[in-house]
Order: sequence, then C-alpha cells, then structure tokens
Amino acid sequence: MVARLFVAWLALLPLSTQADVLIGSWNIRHLGWDNDKAMPQVAHVANHFDLLAIQELMDTSALARLEQKVEALSGEAWSSMASRELGHSSYTEHYAFLWRESEVTYEDGAVVYLDHGDVFSREPYAARFRDLETDDVFTAATVHVVYGDGVSDRLPEIQALADYWQWLDEIASGTPRLLMGDFNLAPNHDGWAPLRALGAEPAIIEGRTTLGTTAGAYSNLYDNFWFDASALDPSDRGILRFPDLLSLSHQDARDRISDHAPVYVGLSGAELQRVHDANGKRMPASSPPECIDLNTSRISQLDELPHIGPARAEDIVEGRPWASTDHLTRVNGLGTARVQEIQASELLCQ
Repeated sequence: MVARLFVAWLALLPLSTQADVLIGSWNIRHLGWDNDKAMPQVAHVANHFDLLAIQELMDTSALARLEQKVEALSGEAWSSMASRELGHSSYTEHYAFLWRESEVTYEDGAVVYLDHGDVFSREPYAARFRDLETDDVFTAATVHVVYGDGVSDRLPEIQALADYWQWLDEIASGTPRLLMGDFNLAPNHDGWAPLRALGAEPAIIEGRTTLGTTAGAYSNLYDNFWFDASALDPSDRGILRFPDLLSLSHQDARDRISDHAPVYVGLSGAELQRVHDANGKRMPASSPPECIDLNTSRISQLDELPHIGPARAEDIVEGRPWASTDHLTRVNGLGTARVQEIQASELLCQ
C-alpha cells in the first residue's frame, strides 16, 4: 500500500527542468548522393545546433563525413546514428541524429516505428537523449511525410502521427516529446486536428522554409517541430536561413546544400547564436550590434525587429524603398502602435 501511494505521489510531481539544448531539424536534400554537396558549408550550418535531426540521408557514409567535418570545424567531439533504409519503392532514405557530445548524450530507445497499418512511406524514427548539464531526458522523433501528388496523399500520414504521438508516450511515459521533420503540410491545416487534440503544438507558425528558385525567395512552411505543450516551453524557435551565413548565392545554396532551411527550438534558455565566420567562431557577446536598415538589411536582420517575423521581413523587402519608418503601417499587421515600438527599439539605423 505504501509503495502504491509513493508511486502515485511521484506521478503528481512536476517534470524536471527542461533540457538546455538547441535542437535543429533539417531536410538536407539527398545527402550522400553524388550531387556535389558542399559538405564544409553543411557542417557550418550544423554547428549551430547541439542536436540535429536529419531527413533525406541517402548514404550513411555521408553522415560519417559530415560528423568529421563538424568536429574539425567546431574543435569538439560529435556523435551520430542513423536508421535503417526506409521506403516502399526504389526510393529509400535514412533518418539520422547528429549531436555535440559536450551538451547531449544518447540515452536509449532508438527505434523505427512499427507501422502495423502500413500508412507511412517512411516510418518515423525516434530516440531518447539526455542533456548533460541538467540531466533531463527528452524524446526526439523525426519523420519525412510523403509528398505525393497533392495534400490528399499526405493527410493519411499526418493523421497517423496522432497514433505515433501516443505510442511515443507509451514506450517512454512521462518523457517530453519533440516530433520534428519535413511534414509537407502547413501547421495551420485542419489535418493536424487529431495531433492538436492530444496537446501537441507547432513551434513555428510564421515564415517559410523552402528555398525558392528566385534569389532570396522562400515558400511553404512544411518543416517544423510539434511538442508537448504541457511539458515544454521553448525558449527560442525559428528558421535558420542558411544562405545568409554562407559565401554562396541563394541558387548555389539551394543546389549544393539543400532546398530546405533548418528549423530549431531552444529548451530552458537555449537560444540560437549565429556563427559568422568560416572557422566556426561565434561573434563575441560584447560586439556592438549592427543597426538595421529597412532598405539594405537582409531578411535575417529585419526579423530581429519587434513584431517582425520572417513573413513581414519579406514584405519589407518587397516594399522597398522606404522613405520613412512611419510608412511601415503599409505592412499587414503593423499598426501605428507597433511601428512606434519598432522606432523606440533603437535597432534601426538613424
């Protein structure tokens, strides 16, 4: 009786402090095919994260090469693991995890979902990881939903993710869950209703993650995180527009890196810090911030302004030239009060 009461009491305790890690998810298009992939630049982007889930790994030897490159770039030890080949046709791919050993360690439970209903073209892959600083454990799961001929082909997998979400809780009860990947469906679509009903929420609700063929253009919000809203409260979330980090044009970045930008969430205070040079060194914390110019600054700089996410930053670029900041009220969602807050932020160039 005492033992049962003790177990019941434990169940009422709050979850432990969240893991202090920055987690990324990235569809690195056809990683491992003979496609002139710019691996040093891929490593440069990967070095922004403590744990990275990778979709579209075509050859596991490419994962080993990426691990070596990011170790050389960061001067730190990294580890990685990959799923078996997944796919119902001649097209198959692997999922993978890559992590910084000083921040994260693999705990247990690496497993491909047992899809008894045979719904998924590529069954989701998950593992539990432990944050070395806080000693907290969390479940990281990744999936690449089939693209098909249209949304109707994607919805069966999207709806089946609700069953998968519950299965993750059954195999690791009480462990906070993060489901990340390329879902090929916007987070506001009604098809997500079954997963939302289970308390899962999308981390990214604004912006676009697919690199378009026009310089600086992005489309679709298909890459995302879904997380336990009752157990996790991300300290940071966003889209890393990697062409802004590299000495490659937008088109070269699309062709030689990926046509998807990585998405990320930070847990327990972790925030994205952009690595600005080719040696992987972070900008010193004491460096004075550059002012932001409405007519010349990149989208990644514009979205640092109050009330300006990636979508509004794109609207600002499309609306150039700007004669006065007062005219920002022409941007959808920016009223006079919000424009005044932008002006008062002291982030704009004088």
